[in-house]
Amino acid sequence: MSFMDRVPKIFKNFYFIAGAVFLIWMLFIDGNDLISQWRLSSKYNDLLKEKEYYQEKIKEVEMDREGLMSDDELLEKFARERYLMKKESEDLFVIVEKE
Repeated sequence: MSFMDRVPKIFKNFYFIAGAVFLIWMLFIDGNDLISQWRLSSKYNDLLKEKEYYQEKIKEVEMDREGLMSDDELLEKFARERYLMKKESEDLFVIVEKE
């Protein structure tokens, strides 16, 4: 009794062998294999979360901009705090807190 006699008939079938090789190729070896698809899917989901975050930030900035453009006192406060602007007759002291 040889080795080929002990192999089940289904494993000798050309179509089964070709199908198995094709499946292994597509699942593990090809450029679009399962691992690559999973990585791309997770990256896509991360990018969607980032998109939502930045869209919220854009809305916040637009609201701040509207507020700054309509209120001169708020604009002056923003310029003083953010860009350290001052009037000519003033002295400016910057206090940096240690972390």
